Amino acid sequence: MRVKVLSRNPDDYVRETKLDLQRVPRNYDPALHPFEVAREYTRALNATKLERVFAKPFLSSLDGHRDGVNCMAKHPKSLSTVLSGACDGEVKIWNLTKRQCIRTIQAHEGFVRGMCARFCGTSFFTVGDDKTIKQWKMESPEYGEEEEPIHTILGKTVYTGIDHHWKEPVFATCGHQVDIWDEQRTSPKCSLTWGFDSISSVKFNPIETYLLGSCASDRNIVLYDMRKSTPLKKVILNMRTNTLCWNPMEAFIFTAANEDYNLYTFDMRFLESPVMVHMDHVSAVLDVDYSPTGKEFVSASFDKSIRIFPVDKGHSREVYHTKRMQHVITVKWTSDSKYILCGSDEMNIRLWKANASEKLGVLAPREKAAMNYNQKLKEKFQFHPQIRRIAQHRHLPKSIYCQIKEQRIMREARRRKELNRRKHSKPGSVPCVPERKKHIVAVVK
Repeated sequence: MRVKVLSRNPDDYVRETKLDLQRVPRNYDPALHPFEVAREYTRALNATKLERVFAKPFLSSLDGHRDGVNCMAKHPKSLSTVLSGACDGEVKIWNLTKRQCIRTIQAHEGFVRGMCARFCGTSFFTVGDDKTIKQWKMESPEYGEEEEPIHTILGKTVYTGIDHHWKEPVFATCGHQVDIWDEQRTSPKCSLTWGFDSISSVKFNPIETYLLGSCASDRNIVLYDMRKSTPLKKVILNMRTNTLCWNPMEAFIFTAANEDYNLYTFDMRFLESPVMVHMDHVSAVLDVDYSPTGKEFVSASFDKSIRIFPVDKGHSREVYHTKRMQHVITVKWTSDSKYILCGSDEMNIRLWKANASEKLGVLAPREKAAMNYNQKLKEKFQFHPQIRRIAQHRHLPKSIYCQIKEQRIMREARRRKELNRRKHSKPGSVPCVPERKKHIVAVVK
């Protein structure tokens, strides 16, 4: 025996409060709603305009350093804790919820070149111009206790970068060569080198944790395997790569920040050409960091701006700048994917929203529903010329605006010259090189 029962969800017709609007049941039959597309287009246009009106990404500035901020590190367990190192050897630990400094350490003489937190979050490591690697406790010292490092290792050369393994008590440093260290020993387990130039940064892969990549000043990006203790392969670009960052969701993908104003996303299995060339900056790109979702990354540049790029797009979706912000040296995306931190030359760390128009705080259910509806409308009409124009418009500083214009003219001139050369040459003598392969010199295995 089958019984059919009518079931109604009271949320569909009962008001949340007495002051709320009366809910009316609605028939979604398209025949009863003519001109739906016209109405939706108007709503999408209004939603896009409101998004630009409410786009206020800058949240606050953390000031306290007495010299330019050279490097930053995230706490692996605490969202509100971030560490920063300055050019005068000072390290500060910040509480982002209170937006204030909770601890200051005079860690090195000269620049703090790199820093990283241990995977468990109990301690962190710093390297500096004084040729030392120091390990510090994350907690503040007890009353009367001195601010001393747990371990200090004195090296033979200056270390320019450091990164910790994601699961084991192992860390890597770079300088004259890449050294792999065990936390319990004062000499490296193994040293990896390929070429004779100084290495500017080294990064462990967060998924395949035995892989690491490094950038050298002889224009190389080198990949190493910790299990074999040998370099795997290297790719040589036209200009020097400053740093790289691995995608936290796709083990083979990494993005490199280059001196030629571009960022290159590579698949480490096919280094012959990058997956994507990201071209919007007008000066050298100094740092890059991925969002925890792996779908976007943020880049810091010498042109005094930071940009947010989708992984699969060649142009940025957002550019952030302020009048006082100078050359941005370091940038980090927080682990909850909501905020971006950048450290720059003029001694400040700035906190930004990852989505410029996002409303902070608790959202009511109706607000959430309205936001989701507007988002879907914007996606539906995103290629309409009027909506696209409003969504893509960004105010830029005059210097960046003029340089973008100048670079566009130069790019057009190069393209025209190439077309003319091809037109007036023997067929096939001037090959057609795609944009992705233009910047790669060689791949060595």
